[in-house]
Amino acid sequence: MLLFNIKLYKYTLFNHNSGEDTGPKKAKIGALQQSQPKRHHRKNFDRIAALQQENRMECTVRWMGNDAGMSFVAESGSGHAVVMDGAPDAGGRNLGLRPMEMVLAGTGGCSAFDVVLILKKGRQAVSGCEVSLTAERAQTDPKVFTTIHFHYKVKGRQLKPEAVARAIELSKEKYCSASIMIGKTAEITYDFEIIEES
Repeated sequence: MLLFNIKLYKYTLFNHNSGEDTGPKKAKIGALQQSQPKRHHRKNFDRIAALQQENRMECTVRWMGNDAGMSFVAESGSGHAVVMDGAPDAGGRNLGLRPMEMVLAGTGGCSAFDVVLILKKGRQAVSGCEVSLTAERAQTDPKVFTTIHFHYKVKGRQLKPEAVARAIELSKEKYCSASIMIGKTAEITYDFEIIEES
């Protein structure tokens, strides 16, 4: 029988005001663009193109037509597809997530991915991670997110609270592109539970 011990930790993380990206990839591209001997030009051009390709994402969103109401199919550059739809009062048929729900789900997925990866790299015995997001939106258009609360449930053996907190903070402050973008308009807060598995 599995025994679980749940503890709740509360943290608050406010808006991000980071400037222009000057990360390692951008710096590396800039360095490669400096003048080099001619024999290296083609090689460096190929390396620059490869780095720029890493930073590019593509997506095609297609309306499914009048018969489908307001349903759209989004196809990602990685070869996956998802259906989005609107509420019935807006002409939708409730066949898929709302577009803003997709934004919220993507933000949660981005952050949870980071948290698990950081904990694993830190040799923490993590075995589960779930994040629930509660968001508020502006009352007038554009109805951007104004607050988002993340509640993490992280399960494992002898997980250190400080390690979990650090993983979440690193995701919010450095790695999760989605939450950092949304943090420009929304106040982001979070708390987490550690579930001890034995």
